[in-house]
Order: sequence, then C-alpha cells, then structure tokens
Amino acid sequence: MEKIDKLDRQILEIISQNARIPFRDVAEQCDVSRAAIHQRVQRLIENNVITGSGYHVNPKVLGFSTSAYIGVKLERGSMYKDAVPEFEKIPEVTECHFTTGPYTLLVKMYARDNEHLMELLNNRIQEIPGVVATETMISLSQSVKRKVPIRDKE
Repeated sequence: MEKIDKLDRQILEIISQNARIPFRDVAEQCDVSRAAIHQRVQRLIENNVITGSGYHVNPKVLGFSTSAYIGVKLERGSMYKDAVPEFEKIPEVTECHFTTGPYTLLVKMYARDNEHLMELLNNRIQEIPGVVATETMISLSQSVKRKVPIRDKE
C-alpha cells in the first residue's frame, strides 16, 4: 500500500465528515482540481484506505431502544471460526470482535427492549455450539462516537 500523504489526509478528513460532499467542494477546500480529488479517492478505495460509505441510521427510530455489548466465552478460542458465522445469522448483531482478555468474542447488538434482548441471549446466542458463558452490558448512553483520527497532531 502506498503512503498516505498530506493531501490524502486532508481529503479523508473532509469526506469522513460528509460522504455526500461533491468532489467540486472537496477540490475547492484542498485547492486542487476535481480530477485530482477523483483520482485520489479512487486510489484510496483501491488500496482499502476507504472501505465503505453510506448513511448512519438511528437504531432508536427503527424501534431498537436497547444497545448491548455481550462478552462471549467459548469452550475453546479456536471455535471462533465456527461461532462467527452463527452470529452473522442474527440480524440484531452489528459487530463481533475476536478479542484477548476474559472473553473470546465481544459482540455489539441492538434489541427492541430488555425482553427482546433476553430472548436473543437465551434462544440464539447461548444456543450457539461452543458458547459456555455470556456477560451482558447494556449501554445506557453513548457519550463519544467518532471516526479514527486522520490528521496527525500538529
């Protein structure tokens, strides 16, 4: 992968704040041509620096008022290869991380309410082969949500 230069970082900073911003506006802010922005963004996509774009949907508006993190202990750590596809089958699961520490996996999920969460835990997650224990942490409020820092501190 090529090195990310100052202009790349400036472009990333701008488009990460608003993925729908026209390249014309990005070019104007960076003081380069629209073609240069297009070429740079294309290269960043091809090099997997930019891995997606889209809209963020508020889960609460869709009826998912409970956000929870589930620490999952598997019988053996190597079982994660078989467990992860089972988590992928649960639409309410939005993230699944293979971790170090007390849990084999850390899962983020949304539920309509605590009853729905309990149903998902008892009837879906704890039924996955290899799951020996779970610990649930309900998020009361999200205080910080941001992208990875793009610019080095100057």
